[in-house]
Amino acid sequence: MSSAFVREAEYQKLNEIEPSLSALSFFLRRENGGQLIRETKSFYSEKCGRHVYAMSDGLSYALDDEHKWMVILKDC
Repeated sequence: MSSAFVREAEYQKLNEIEPSLSALSFFLRRENGGQLIRETKSFYSEKCGRHVYAMSDGLSYALDDEHKWMVILKDC
């Protein structure tokens, strides 16, 4: 029964975490069962018009115009 109770602070959405790479890494680690997720590559995408961070979980992330994290699709 204890698994039915989740503290409010334990659940966050990607777009709710603060706009720093360390906060993103911490969030991704928590979401992936404690597995360390690190930045593998970062670059400015002309196509997306923003800085993109490729992470070791196989996804790429960027900050949107409101400074909230989002997943970047290959073709933006």
